[in-house]
Amino acid sequence: MSCGCKTSGDSAHSCGPKKTANGCESVNTCGNSYKLSVFDWLSNINNPASNRCDYVEVRFKNDRKLFYKNVNNVPLHIGSVVTVESSPGHDLGVVSLTGELVKIQMKKKRASEESALKIYRLANQKDIEVWQEARKKEDNVKIDARKIAHRLGLEMKVTDVEYQGDASKVTFYYTADNRIDFRQLIKDFASTFRTKIDMKQIGFRQEAAKVGGIGSCGRELCCSTWLTDFRSVNTNVARYQQLSINPQKLAGQCGKLKCCLNYELDSYLDALSNFPSSSTTLDTEKGRAFCIKIDVFKKKMWFAYMDSSIAWYDFDIDLVKELIAKNKKGERTLPLEDLKQPDAPLHTIDLIQENSVDRFEKKNKSFNKNRPQNQNQNRPNPNQNQNGQNQGPRKNRPERSDKPQNTEKSDRPERSERPTKTENPNPNANTNRPRIQKPQQQQQAKAQLEKAEATVDPANKPQPNPNKKKFKKKFPPKKDNNA
Repeated sequence: MSCGCKTSGDSAHSCGPKKTANGCESVNTCGNSYKLSVFDWLSNINNPASNRCDYVEVRFKNDRKLFYKNVNNVPLHIGSVVTVESSPGHDLGVVSLTGELVKIQMKKKRASEESALKIYRLANQKDIEVWQEARKKEDNVKIDARKIAHRLGLEMKVTDVEYQGDASKVTFYYTADNRIDFRQLIKDFASTFRTKIDMKQIGFRQEAAKVGGIGSCGRELCCSTWLTDFRSVNTNVARYQQLSINPQKLAGQCGKLKCCLNYELDSYLDALSNFPSSSTTLDTEKGRAFCIKIDVFKKKMWFAYMDSSIAWYDFDIDLVKELIAKNKKGERTLPLEDLKQPDAPLHTIDLIQENSVDRFEKKNKSFNKNRPQNQNQNRPNPNQNQNGQNQGPRKNRPERSDKPQNTEKSDRPERSERPTKTENPNPNANTNRPRIQKPQQQQQAKAQLEKAEATVDPANKPQPNPNKKKFKKKFPPKKDNNA
């Protein structure tokens, strides 16, 4: 009864009715059939009967797998639902691997053949129905278990709940930072769920492997699909790969550093073995320079002066090694900006001015490429009418007959009589700047204002409204400091 579904880790997931080897129809509740699956590349090879392996790998909920011995020589294949030995009672699982690869997996996981449990038989319809009913209770049991732990004030998190195939035992997987006292908790669990209780503490990475999810790369988590061993990851791995130490980007869903940081670490270490140390300093005629950045792919090192680190200079590692050897002899090198060698194209140097004002000019030039050279060519011509005909200059046009003419003479002087503007002797001066009046000019302006107020007719002067209430401000009496 094989199952090729690709579903999430829902314990109540069903792949539909299947026919077992003994002919009964059942429902395969496989959960995540793709989790930590092993490709059997020896399945098409016919081995002699004498070398046939009697051990099979059986998968249970999520990523839990165990090895069992087929003592009754039951015909098994990948996907068969079997009833296996457990303590107490029996358990139900799905065969995930058979053949010679089982021995390799047992050797890899250090599982002894003497401690392997037995396979009783293929599961019948009654066993599968009990198993299905127990699996449907797991979500509600997990919620109730969390409520009980919260009521007791225990600093723990119930991550997953798994019922045994015969519903005689339930296993609670939990995560906690410190040690937990389970004496009262187990009593409450036993009285609430009426079954045998088993508590298993797991790490945060094991929790992510059981729950599953999608990583920042857009694919399923490695720990829930194929990764079986969790190697230690520290921040030095990120420093070797020139990554910023940002916990939000470097941490996975488990809250720890991502396991994928170890994938390319060996390649980076091999590449960095040809580089000088990142703490290298160069003694130049202009001052000492330190390494500020390393480019592993281009095989370059960036240097900057200790006094001013605004300008960065990049050199090939071969040139850096030559400069270091020159410093060891007690000689100072040329300044960084003068080390460019036109005869050696490999030893090039580029200058980066981070705070330069014109660092965006290239982008503006590329943006203005499609603009017309003459910006005024698209503007409307005032000398053309609506039909596009050129009527000549405005001063030579005949006046419109329907336009009313003003016969009165304006007080505005003629264009020839208007005073001409004097050129500003200082072109850099700001003409909009307010003028500062001298004290004599201020007195004259004040006298003119008083004279204008005196000539105003008192009859035209606005009278105050008698109905308007006058509010008198009340100020506290001044205190005499000399008293």
